[in-house]
Amino acid sequence: MARSLAVIQARLGSTRLPQKTLADIAGQPMLARVVDRARAIPGLDGIVLATTDQPGDDRLVEFARRADLPWVRGSESDVLDRFYLAIREHPADIIVRVTPDCPLLDPAVSGRVLAEYHRLAGRADYVSNIHPPTYPDGLDTEVFSREALERAWREARLPSDREHVTPFLWRQPERFRLANVPHSCDLSSLRWTVDTAADLEFVRAVYAHLRSRPFGMAEVLALLRTRPALGTMNAGQARNEGFAKSLAGDPALGATP
Repeated sequence: MARSLAVIQARLGSTRLPQKTLADIAGQPMLARVVDRARAIPGLDGIVLATTDQPGDDRLVEFARRADLPWVRGSESDVLDRFYLAIREHPADIIVRVTPDCPLLDPAVSGRVLAEYHRLAGRADYVSNIHPPTYPDGLDTEVFSREALERAWREARLPSDREHVTPFLWRQPERFRLANVPHSCDLSSLRWTVDTAADLEFVRAVYAHLRSRPFGMAEVLALLRTRPALGTMNAGQARNEGFAKSLAGDPALGATP
């Protein structure tokens, strides 16, 4: 049976919202909220924290110890290499990419993406719900094969490919078999990720209203229908600003490295 592993990439050196990974959300660090939700993804066999070898991220290793969570440490900028270290030390056939800035991650949504990967049974190297995005930003899920990850690790050269792990795969549909899991209606304008102080306050407000019971995407949507002002707290921000910034830093095609 193929083993599936969620790799949660995390560091504390975020430039837009420093220390956000351990920011408090309803009495728990944001990373704890993400880990709890990832553990509930149907069909998932394990989780590994992939953090950096920088001293400032020692606190994340301490978190992992307390949470009984395996971890690896590696390059701060080469996140792709951290993923490779994760599957080398904790072998898996299927990798689920999880980022620590998604404390509203819905295990059921992520489970649908993982289930689609299994349904395709060797006919896809990479399955996601973001190409094109139709779910709220913050419910992003990417599932890919160990073989695809290893090929990216060996061949990717652009800094943006190394930092963001999967662009080497989804930017080359002629080389990798890609699939997408769409939502029935386009909810991609909703912002449920945490990159700014406004994002953090939005997520805290959601937890304050819904913390008494487990909740997912449907419950958050229902809350926003009854309290539409919540949805304006972090409105007007572009999706994937970090990736756009990384692209701007890539060398021009044909330039000498």
